[in-house]
Amino acid sequence: MSKNEYDAVIIGSGPNGLSAAITLQQQGLSVLIAEARSTVGGGMRTKELTLPGFRHDICSAIHPLAAGSPFFRSLPLGDFGLEFLYPAINAAHPLDNGKAAALFTSVQATANALGEDKQRYLDIFSSLISEWPSLSEQLLGPFRIPANPLPLVRFGLKGLQSAAGFAKTFRTEAAKALFGGMAAHSIQPLTNYGTAAFGLVLMTAGHTFGWPVAKGGSQAIADALAAYFVSIGGVIETGIRVKSLRELPSSKTIFFDTSPDQLFSLAGHRLSQVYKWQLKKYQYGPGIFKIDWALDSPIPFSDDHCREAGTIHIGNSLAEIKNAEQETWNGVHPDRPYVLLAQQTIADPSRAPAGKHTAWAYCHVPNGSEKDMTRAIENQVERYAPGFRERIIGKHIMNSARLHEYNPNYVGGDINGGSIDLSQLFTRPALRFSPYRTSAKGLYICSASTPPGGGVHGMCGYHAARRALKDIFKIHLKSF
Repeated sequence: MSKNEYDAVIIGSGPNGLSAAITLQQQGLSVLIAEARSTVGGGMRTKELTLPGFRHDICSAIHPLAAGSPFFRSLPLGDFGLEFLYPAINAAHPLDNGKAAALFTSVQATANALGEDKQRYLDIFSSLISEWPSLSEQLLGPFRIPANPLPLVRFGLKGLQSAAGFAKTFRTEAAKALFGGMAAHSIQPLTNYGTAAFGLVLMTAGHTFGWPVAKGGSQAIADALAAYFVSIGGVIETGIRVKSLRELPSSKTIFFDTSPDQLFSLAGHRLSQVYKWQLKKYQYGPGIFKIDWALDSPIPFSDDHCREAGTIHIGNSLAEIKNAEQETWNGVHPDRPYVLLAQQTIADPSRAPAGKHTAWAYCHVPNGSEKDMTRAIENQVERYAPGFRERIIGKHIMNSARLHEYNPNYVGGDINGGSIDLSQLFTRPALRFSPYRTSAKGLYICSASTPPGGGVHGMCGYHAARRALKDIFKIHLKSF
């Protein structure tokens, strides 16, 4: 590893580590990223997992939050090779009655397909879309009192409800299921307060920015961020697995794009007893079981909306999704799990040989699960796409334990970096004036285990870097 002295060293090169590094480097500081693997990216990596020529996203696949990230949008990532591609339909949710609800980029088109819930849907999301510029600054960062609190108050009246409770706003089963499938991205029981916010944010993001894929794979996002960082003077060293802070070059600050567990392991000797106690109490949520498929043709969904959508939420009714997520939370593997499926080649045919396709799906499982959920997931897909199994020509699976082994930030397979319930929404990973500061001067945590949590948006890293700029370097920045 380099022996130079730096203003900051970043451990980890996921979206947040890269964003923290860029934010600091933009201010003329000297920044080093130390990455354990041979390539940067964290959850934004893409590899040939099944057959030659089939490129699969290892974790993150669909990117509404990346497309809408205020920080990413401030960067010239297109000049460094990043291109977002958009399916005709953002997401679809098939039902047992043979039809499917759909999230179009157009709020009007989405509402028109929801029958008697049309006006209710328009009333809810038209106002959220118009207020999103001010809302996103509040929701994608640490808690603070805004200059104009009314949009946040209006959002809070909806978002602080449980998803199961808020879904009662709608009358049709299609609208309830569509919202429930969105809210289940929270990876917690839909009866938990605050889960409605996940559905509201993802659907508003879909209407505002779409649900795109990155051309060539999610690795393209990481590569563009890394290339921009290097272009402004940043340094990246890969193949550096940090086992002790003594291995790092001298620096004024160290940022941990890691789980709280790794922070504790590496820096415990410098942390206060109270802070270490808080890290030990930090709660991780359920894990995931993931499958990548190589296909000889598109998935034969019965409903046309599903054939055109980049993302499919499989779980039938709100009640069925609610039951599956509660079972998972209780440590049970559901027979009919809620499944999130992405068919990237619908928008990006470069991911597979001509005429072939890729698909990716996961379900939620108890944290650390090693159970093989392949049959359960494929049964759910076959339920709405008869003949699906006949299209499979290659397959790769990762249970929660293997996912954790691949990326230590996914503790027990938890891709959100810790449960995002109300008790940890703004206090992750510890209750402090700033969640990014640790108890040791100059040490900061910038991973998805800080606000606003999981997702490829870089806002955790951005806000952590801004905190350090004020604390250590006495640099104050304006917001976007």
